[in-house]
Amino acid sequence: MRTPIIAANWKMHKTVAEARDFCRAFLASYAPDGGEVVICPPFTALGAVAELLAGSVVKLGAQDLFWEEKGAYTGEISPGMLQDVGCDYVIIGHSERRGYFGETDADVNRKVKAALAHGLKPIICLGESLVQREAGQTEKVVTEQVRLAYEGVAPSSAEQTVIAYEPIWAIGTGRNASPEEANRVIGLIRQTVAGIYGDGVAEKIRIQYGGSVNKENIAQFMDQPEIDGALVGGASLDPAGFAVIARGGRS
Repeated sequence: MRTPIIAANWKMHKTVAEARDFCRAFLASYAPDGGEVVICPPFTALGAVAELLAGSVVKLGAQDLFWEEKGAYTGEISPGMLQDVGCDYVIIGHSERRGYFGETDADVNRKVKAALAHGLKPIICLGESLVQREAGQTEKVVTEQVRLAYEGVAPSSAEQTVIAYEPIWAIGTGRNASPEEANRVIGLIRQTVAGIYGDGVAEKIRIQYGGSVNKENIAQFMDQPEIDGALVGGASLDPAGFAVIARGGRS
């Protein structure tokens, strides 16, 4: 049985003060139910959020990292820095990183390996664009992204990863894949992982859905057998609403 995982991706939102206010309000309203919850604030708020999450069951994650340990890489953050501030998870390969900043599948692979080498659990994002979906390329795109993300990653390390299927056309648009369609694609992703590592590893890796998930529709996605959680964007910015999402839609 895979433990459900709900992760909040705040993107470029919240000052340090706003992050502290969110954490206080969220922790006051969230009743742990056996699932795993991760909050991924911007880099500037990681330290403050880490202090407030200390002693709770909620985990800290970052939104990105660089694959080198140190060096002349102005503006970048190393895996060791994230580990030092208390991160357990890190989002890698989000479509906004791929689209706006030109990250490639090779970059994603290097970041996955760097995270794992420093004890961080990658949340590996993948998904197709609307053009690719309408051209019938969903299966080709996501299976290729899976294969390239895990190239050279040992089975024991792969088990520590999380995959987030986020169709690009559903992110921040108010549109989402139907629960049944999301389940179908996530099942395909799991089959692809099984083709690389075998069924044992594939059954251990948790796969989230992301793309306009909110407190009204989260339960429908969580009811699907292949979906193990959600990577939540805009709807994670409200502490009360995210507390509902973190419980899988149960009030």
